Amino acid sequence: MAKKVISAGHVCLDITPVFPQGKVFETLSDVLIPGKLIQMDPASVSSGGSVSNTGLALSVLGNEVTLMGKVGDDDFGKTLARIFSSYGAGGLIVDKDSATSYSVVLAIPGIDRMFLHCPGANNSFSNADIPEGSLEDAVLFHFGYPTLMKKMYEDNGKEMAAMFKRIKSKGIATSLDLTAVDPNSEAGHLDWAGILKNVLPDVDFFVPSFEEICFMLDRPLYERLLSERTDMTEGMDFEREVKPLADKLMDMGCKTLVIKCGISGMYYRTAPYTVMTGIGERLAIDLEAWSDKEGRQPSFKADIVRSGSGAGDTSIAAFLTAALNGERIEDCVAIAAAEGACCVTAYDALSGLRSIDEIKEKMASGWETV
Repeated sequence: MAKKVISAGHVCLDITPVFPQGKVFETLSDVLIPGKLIQMDPASVSSGGSVSNTGLALSVLGNEVTLMGKVGDDDFGKTLARIFSSYGAGGLIVDKDSATSYSVVLAIPGIDRMFLHCPGANNSFSNADIPEGSLEDAVLFHFGYPTLMKKMYEDNGKEMAAMFKRIKSKGIATSLDLTAVDPNSEAGHLDWAGILKNVLPDVDFFVPSFEEICFMLDRPLYERLLSERTDMTEGMDFEREVKPLADKLMDMGCKTLVIKCGISGMYYRTAPYTVMTGIGERLAIDLEAWSDKEGRQPSFKADIVRSGSGAGDTSIAAFLTAALNGERIEDCVAIAAAEGACCVTAYDALSGLRSIDEIKEKMASGWETV
Protein backbone atom coordinates (compact mmCIF):
# COMPACT_ATOMS: atom_id res chain seq x y z
CA MET A 1 0.00 0.00 0.00
CA ALA A 2 1.35 3.44 -0.97
CA LYS A 3 2.30 5.71 1.89
CA LYS A 4 0.78 9.18 2.07
CA VAL A 5 3.20 12.01 1.29
CA ILE A 6 2.61 15.77 1.29
CA SER A 7 4.69 17.88 -1.10
CA ALA A 8 4.32 21.59 -0.41
CA GLY A 9 6.07 24.85 -1.22
CA HIS A 10 7.12 26.58 -4.40
CA VAL A 11 5.35 26.01 -7.73
CA CYS A 12 5.78 27.79 -11.06
CA LEU A 13 5.41 27.47 -14.82
CA ASP A 14 8.69 26.63 -16.61
CA ILE A 15 9.12 28.00 -20.13
CA THR A 16 12.19 26.51 -21.82
CA PRO A 17 13.28 27.78 -25.26
CA VAL A 18 14.64 24.69 -27.07
CA PHE A 19 17.84 25.04 -29.09
CA PRO A 20 18.13 22.98 -32.29
CA GLN A 21 19.98 19.68 -31.90
CA GLY A 22 23.65 19.82 -32.70
CA LYS A 23 24.18 23.42 -31.63
CA VAL A 24 26.78 23.84 -28.85
CA PHE A 25 27.99 27.16 -27.47
CA GLU A 26 31.24 27.82 -25.65
CA THR A 27 30.34 31.05 -23.85
CA LEU A 28 27.21 32.98 -22.96
CA SER A 29 28.38 35.84 -25.17
CA ASP A 30 27.95 33.52 -28.16
CA VAL A 31 24.20 33.64 -27.52
CA LEU A 32 23.23 36.83 -25.73
CA ILE A 33 24.29 39.43 -28.26
CA PRO A 34 22.08 42.52 -28.77
CA GLY A 35 20.24 42.30 -32.09
CA LYS A 36 21.27 38.68 -32.78
CA LEU A 37 18.62 36.23 -34.07
CA ILE A 38 18.91 32.53 -33.20
CA GLN A 39 16.38 30.18 -34.78
CA MET A 40 14.85 27.90 -32.16
CA ASP A 41 12.73 24.75 -31.95
CA PRO A 42 9.28 24.91 -30.28
CA ALA A 43 9.48 25.84 -26.59
CA SER A 44 8.92 23.31 -23.82
CA VAL A 45 6.22 24.48 -21.37
CA SER A 46 5.96 22.48 -18.16
CA SER A 47 5.22 22.77 -14.47
CA GLY A 48 8.21 23.66 -12.32
CA GLY A 49 9.25 24.31 -8.76
CA SER A 50 9.50 21.84 -5.90
CA VAL A 51 5.78 21.01 -5.67
CA SER A 52 5.73 20.04 -9.33
CA ASN A 53 9.19 18.53 -9.79
CA THR A 54 9.51 16.65 -6.50
CA GLY A 55 5.80 16.24 -5.76
CA LEU A 56 4.75 14.89 -9.15
CA ALA A 57 7.90 12.76 -9.32
CA LEU A 58 6.94 11.23 -5.96
CA SER A 59 3.57 10.40 -7.49
CA VAL A 60 5.08 8.97 -10.69
CA LEU A 61 7.30 6.78 -8.48
CA GLY A 62 4.24 5.21 -6.84
CA ASN A 63 3.53 7.25 -3.72
CA GLU A 64 0.16 8.65 -2.64
CA VAL A 65 0.90 12.36 -2.87
CA THR A 66 -1.00 15.47 -1.77
CA LEU A 67 0.32 18.62 -3.47
CA MET A 68 0.12 22.11 -1.94
CA GLY A 69 1.18 25.22 -3.85
CA LYS A 70 -0.15 28.70 -4.68
CA VAL A 71 -0.92 30.22 -8.08
CA GLY A 72 -2.65 33.34 -9.34
CA ASP A 73 -6.03 33.56 -11.09
CA ASP A 74 -4.43 34.00 -14.53
CA ASP A 75 -3.50 32.12 -17.71
CA PHE A 76 -0.27 30.72 -16.26
CA GLY A 77 -2.20 29.45 -13.24
CA LYS A 78 -4.79 27.77 -15.46
CA THR A 79 -2.00 26.18 -17.50
CA LEU A 80 -0.46 24.77 -14.33
CA ALA A 81 -3.85 23.42 -13.24
CA ARG A 82 -4.23 21.61 -16.59
CA ILE A 83 -0.74 20.10 -16.28
CA PHE A 84 -1.43 18.93 -12.74
CA SER A 85 -4.77 17.50 -13.83
CA SER A 86 -3.05 15.45 -16.55
CA TYR A 87 -1.18 13.66 -13.74
CA GLY A 88 -4.38 13.22 -11.74
CA ALA A 89 -3.24 15.84 -9.23
CA GLY A 90 -4.84 18.94 -7.78
CA GLY A 91 -3.77 20.89 -4.71
CA LEU A 92 -3.27 24.33 -6.22
CA ILE A 93 -4.45 27.20 -4.04
CA VAL A 94 -5.62 30.22 -6.05
CA ASP A 95 -4.57 33.62 -4.73
CA LYS A 96 -6.56 36.22 -6.68
CA ASP A 97 -4.30 39.02 -5.47
CA SER A 98 -1.10 37.52 -6.91
CA ALA A 99 0.32 36.50 -10.27
CA THR A 100 1.39 32.94 -11.00
CA SER A 101 5.10 32.31 -10.63
CA TYR A 102 7.09 31.52 -13.77
CA SER A 103 10.64 30.76 -14.85
CA VAL A 104 12.25 31.19 -18.25
CA VAL A 105 14.80 28.36 -18.28
CA LEU A 106 17.84 29.02 -20.48
CA ALA A 107 19.23 25.53 -21.12
CA ILE A 108 21.93 26.55 -23.59
CA PRO A 109 23.86 23.56 -25.04
CA GLY A 110 27.38 23.55 -23.61
CA ILE A 111 26.55 26.05 -20.82
CA ASP A 112 25.01 25.46 -17.38
CA ARG A 113 21.31 26.38 -17.24
CA MET A 114 20.10 29.79 -16.03
CA PHE A 115 16.72 30.97 -14.77
CA LEU A 116 14.77 34.21 -15.15
CA HIS A 117 12.31 33.86 -12.28
CA CYS A 118 9.24 35.61 -10.86
CA PRO A 119 8.17 34.24 -7.41
CA GLY A 120 4.57 35.51 -7.73
CA ALA A 121 1.98 33.82 -5.47
CA ASN A 122 4.66 31.76 -3.71
CA ASN A 123 5.50 34.80 -1.59
CA SER A 124 2.18 34.58 0.28
CA PHE A 125 2.31 30.83 1.09
CA SER A 126 2.09 30.30 4.86
CA ASN A 127 1.66 27.69 7.58
CA ALA A 128 -2.09 28.38 7.47
CA ASP A 129 -2.24 27.10 3.88
CA ILE A 130 -1.67 23.57 5.18
CA PRO A 131 -5.06 22.32 6.52
CA GLU A 132 -4.98 20.29 9.71
CA GLY A 133 -7.05 17.54 8.10
CA SER A 134 -4.48 17.02 5.36
CA LEU A 135 -1.94 15.84 7.94
CA GLU A 136 -3.98 12.79 8.94
CA ASP A 137 -2.21 9.54 8.02
CA ALA A 138 0.65 11.43 6.31
CA VAL A 139 3.97 9.64 6.70
CA LEU A 140 6.22 12.29 5.13
CA PHE A 141 6.03 16.06 4.58
CA HIS A 142 8.39 17.53 1.99
CA PHE A 143 8.81 21.29 1.63
CA GLY A 144 10.79 22.94 -1.15
CA TYR A 145 12.29 26.29 -2.10
CA PRO A 146 11.61 28.55 0.91
CA THR A 147 14.43 30.68 -0.52
CA LEU A 148 11.87 31.92 -3.12
CA MET A 149 8.94 32.31 -0.67
CA LYS A 150 8.97 35.59 1.25
CA LYS A 151 6.58 34.52 4.02
CA MET A 152 8.85 31.57 4.76
CA TYR A 153 12.15 33.42 5.06
CA GLU A 154 11.14 36.78 6.56
CA ASP A 155 11.50 37.43 10.31
CA ASN A 156 14.41 34.96 10.53
CA GLY A 157 12.29 32.10 9.17
CA LYS A 158 9.71 32.29 11.95
CA GLU A 159 6.81 31.06 9.80
CA MET A 160 8.82 28.16 8.36
CA ALA A 161 10.08 27.10 11.79
CA ALA A 162 6.52 27.13 13.16
CA MET A 163 5.31 25.06 10.21
CA PHE A 164 7.93 22.36 10.64
CA LYS A 165 7.46 22.24 14.42
CA ARG A 166 3.70 21.82 13.99
CA ILE A 167 4.05 19.02 11.45
CA LYS A 168 6.83 17.26 13.35
CA SER A 169 4.62 17.18 16.45
CA LYS A 170 2.20 14.90 14.55
CA GLY A 171 4.84 12.18 14.19
CA ILE A 172 5.29 12.94 10.49
CA ALA A 173 8.78 12.70 9.00
CA THR A 174 9.91 16.00 7.48
CA SER A 175 12.09 16.92 4.53
CA LEU A 176 13.45 20.28 3.33
CA ASP A 177 15.00 21.29 0.01
CA LEU A 178 16.34 24.68 -1.08
CA THR A 179 17.07 26.40 -4.36
CA ALA A 180 19.56 29.03 -5.47
CA VAL A 181 19.39 32.51 -3.97
CA ASP A 182 19.77 35.65 -6.08
CA PRO A 183 22.52 37.56 -4.20
CA ASN A 184 20.89 40.87 -5.20
CA SER A 185 17.43 39.94 -3.92
CA GLU A 186 15.99 40.45 -0.43
CA ALA A 187 16.65 36.76 0.31
CA GLY A 188 20.26 37.20 -0.74
CA HIS A 189 20.93 39.56 2.18
CA LEU A 190 19.45 37.42 4.96
CA ASP A 191 21.19 35.52 7.76
CA TRP A 192 20.53 32.05 6.35
CA ALA A 193 22.71 30.40 8.96
CA GLY A 194 20.39 31.85 11.61
CA ILE A 195 17.29 30.74 9.70
CA LEU A 196 18.61 27.19 9.35
CA LYS A 197 19.45 27.02 13.06
CA ASN A 198 15.79 27.79 13.79
CA VAL A 199 14.40 25.24 11.34
CA LEU A 200 16.74 22.23 11.11
CA PRO A 201 16.02 20.69 14.55
CA ASP A 202 12.55 19.83 13.19
CA VAL A 203 13.78 18.60 9.79
CA ASP A 204 14.54 14.88 9.36
CA PHE A 205 15.94 14.97 5.80
CA PHE A 206 17.81 18.08 4.67
CA VAL A 207 18.65 17.85 0.96
CA PRO A 208 20.26 21.09 -0.35
CA SER A 209 22.74 21.54 -3.18
CA PHE A 210 26.37 22.45 -2.56
CA GLU A 211 26.02 25.85 -4.24
CA GLU A 212 23.02 26.79 -2.09
CA ILE A 213 24.53 25.81 1.22
CA CYS A 214 27.95 27.24 0.36
CA PHE A 215 26.31 30.60 -0.42
CA MET A 216 24.55 30.54 2.95
CA LEU A 217 27.33 29.29 5.22
CA ASP A 218 30.64 30.26 3.58
CA ARG A 219 30.27 33.24 1.27
CA PRO A 220 34.06 33.74 0.77
CA LEU A 221 34.41 30.14 -0.46
CA TYR A 222 31.33 30.59 -2.66
CA GLU A 223 32.76 33.72 -4.29
CA ARG A 224 36.17 32.12 -4.79
CA LEU A 225 34.78 28.98 -6.44
CA LEU A 226 32.47 31.09 -8.58
CA SER A 227 35.47 32.99 -9.95
CA GLU A 228 37.64 29.89 -10.42
CA ARG A 229 35.26 27.40 -12.06
CA THR A 230 32.73 27.47 -14.87
CA ASP A 231 30.82 24.79 -12.93
CA MET A 232 31.24 25.14 -9.18
CA THR A 233 30.73 21.39 -8.63
CA GLU A 234 33.30 20.16 -11.13
CA GLY A 235 36.49 18.75 -9.62
CA MET A 236 35.29 19.28 -6.05
CA ASP A 237 37.52 18.73 -3.03
CA PHE A 238 35.08 16.99 -0.69
CA GLU A 239 37.42 17.12 2.32
CA ARG A 240 38.06 20.87 2.12
CA GLU A 241 34.89 22.18 0.47
CA VAL A 242 31.97 19.92 1.37
CA LYS A 243 32.74 18.36 4.75
CA PRO A 244 33.26 21.67 6.63
CA LEU A 245 29.78 22.79 5.50
CA ALA A 246 28.35 19.42 6.54
CA ASP A 247 29.97 19.82 9.97
CA LYS A 248 28.16 23.12 10.46
CA LEU A 249 24.82 21.67 9.38
CA MET A 250 25.12 18.64 11.65
CA ASP A 251 25.88 20.99 14.55
CA MET A 252 22.64 22.84 13.73
CA GLY A 253 20.61 19.68 14.36
CA CYS A 254 20.59 17.79 11.04
CA LYS A 255 19.57 14.16 11.27
CA THR A 256 20.01 13.07 7.65
CA LEU A 257 21.95 15.34 5.31
CA VAL A 258 22.25 14.81 1.55
CA ILE A 259 24.19 17.47 -0.38
CA LYS A 260 23.69 17.45 -4.15
CA CYS A 261 27.04 18.12 -5.81
CA GLY A 262 26.16 18.22 -9.51
CA ILE A 263 28.57 16.36 -11.75
CA SER A 264 30.57 15.31 -8.68
CA GLY A 265 27.65 13.31 -7.31
CA MET A 266 26.21 13.42 -3.79
CA TYR A 267 27.58 13.58 -0.27
CA TYR A 268 25.61 12.17 2.66
CA ARG A 269 25.93 12.11 6.43
CA THR A 270 23.64 10.96 9.25
CA ALA A 271 23.59 11.76 12.95
CA PRO A 272 24.24 9.36 15.86
CA TYR A 273 21.42 6.97 16.82
CA THR A 274 20.35 9.09 19.81
CA VAL A 275 19.60 11.96 17.40
CA MET A 276 18.15 9.78 14.64
CA THR A 277 15.46 8.49 17.00
CA GLY A 278 13.84 11.91 16.59
CA ILE A 279 12.82 11.06 13.01
CA GLY A 280 9.06 11.00 12.43
CA GLU A 281 7.68 7.88 14.09
CA ARG A 282 5.36 7.11 11.15
CA LEU A 283 8.35 6.42 8.90
CA ALA A 284 9.48 2.80 9.21
CA ILE A 285 13.22 2.80 8.58
CA ASP A 286 15.97 0.92 10.41
CA LEU A 287 17.38 3.80 12.44
CA GLU A 288 20.33 1.79 13.74
CA ALA A 289 21.36 0.97 10.16
CA TRP A 290 20.94 4.62 9.15
CA SER A 291 22.89 6.12 12.07
CA ASP A 292 26.47 7.47 11.95
CA LYS A 293 26.87 7.10 8.19
CA GLU A 294 28.98 9.19 5.83
CA GLY A 295 29.85 8.76 2.18
CA ARG A 296 29.96 10.01 -1.37
CA GLN A 297 27.92 8.73 -4.32
CA PRO A 298 29.36 9.42 -7.82
CA SER A 299 27.05 10.60 -10.59
CA PHE A 300 25.84 8.11 -13.17
CA LYS A 301 26.47 8.76 -16.87
CA ALA A 302 23.36 10.00 -18.64
CA ASP A 303 22.42 8.52 -22.03
CA ILE A 304 22.01 12.07 -23.35
CA VAL A 305 21.88 15.47 -21.64
CA ARG A 306 19.06 17.76 -22.77
CA SER A 307 18.43 19.85 -19.64
CA GLY A 308 19.41 19.71 -15.99
CA SER A 309 16.18 21.48 -14.97
CA GLY A 310 14.51 19.56 -12.17
CA ALA A 311 17.21 16.89 -11.89
CA GLY A 312 18.00 17.74 -8.28
CA ASP A 313 14.30 17.74 -7.34
CA THR A 314 13.53 14.41 -8.97
CA SER A 315 16.64 12.81 -7.49
CA ILE A 316 15.31 13.80 -4.06
CA ALA A 317 11.91 12.31 -4.94
CA ALA A 318 13.72 9.04 -5.68
CA PHE A 319 15.72 9.30 -2.44
CA LEU A 320 12.57 9.84 -0.37
CA THR A 321 10.71 7.05 -2.17
CA ALA A 322 13.56 4.63 -1.45
CA ALA A 323 13.52 5.73 2.21
CA LEU A 324 9.74 5.17 2.37
CA ASN A 325 10.39 1.69 0.96
CA GLY A 326 12.80 0.94 3.81
CA GLU A 327 16.03 0.97 1.79
CA ARG A 328 19.45 1.53 3.36
CA ILE A 329 20.79 5.10 3.30
CA GLU A 330 23.57 4.09 0.87
CA ASP A 331 21.05 2.60 -1.55
CA CYS A 332 18.71 5.58 -1.22
CA VAL A 333 21.49 7.95 -2.29
CA ALA A 334 22.56 5.71 -5.18
CA ILE A 335 18.97 5.50 -6.44
CA ALA A 336 18.72 9.29 -6.15
CA ALA A 337 21.85 9.86 -8.23
CA ALA A 338 20.63 7.39 -10.85
CA GLU A 339 17.22 9.04 -11.15
CA GLY A 340 18.93 12.40 -11.61
CA ALA A 341 20.83 10.96 -14.58
CA CYS A 342 17.53 9.80 -16.08
CA CYS A 343 15.90 13.20 -15.56
CA VAL A 344 18.46 15.13 -17.61
CA THR A 345 17.61 13.11 -20.74
CA ALA A 346 14.41 15.22 -21.16
CA TYR A 347 13.74 18.96 -21.33
CA ASP A 348 11.17 18.80 -18.53
CA ALA A 349 11.59 17.29 -15.07
CA LEU A 350 9.30 14.26 -15.42
CA SER A 351 9.46 12.73 -18.91
CA GLY A 352 12.84 11.07 -18.36
CA LEU A 353 11.99 9.38 -15.05
CA ARG A 354 12.24 5.63 -14.57
CA SER A 355 10.68 3.44 -11.88
CA ILE A 356 12.74 2.43 -8.85
CA ASP A 357 12.81 -1.17 -10.13
CA GLU A 358 14.13 -0.02 -13.53
CA ILE A 359 16.76 2.11 -11.79
CA LYS A 360 17.90 -0.85 -9.68
CA GLU A 361 18.04 -3.11 -12.72
CA LYS A 362 20.17 -0.64 -14.67
CA MET A 363 22.55 -0.16 -11.73
CA ALA A 364 22.85 -3.93 -11.31
CA SER A 365 23.78 -4.27 -14.99
CA GLY A 366 26.90 -2.14 -14.46
CA TRP A 367 25.72 1.42 -15.09
CA GLU A 368 28.88 3.47 -15.45
CA THR A 369 29.53 6.39 -13.11
CA VAL A 370 31.31 9.63 -13.89
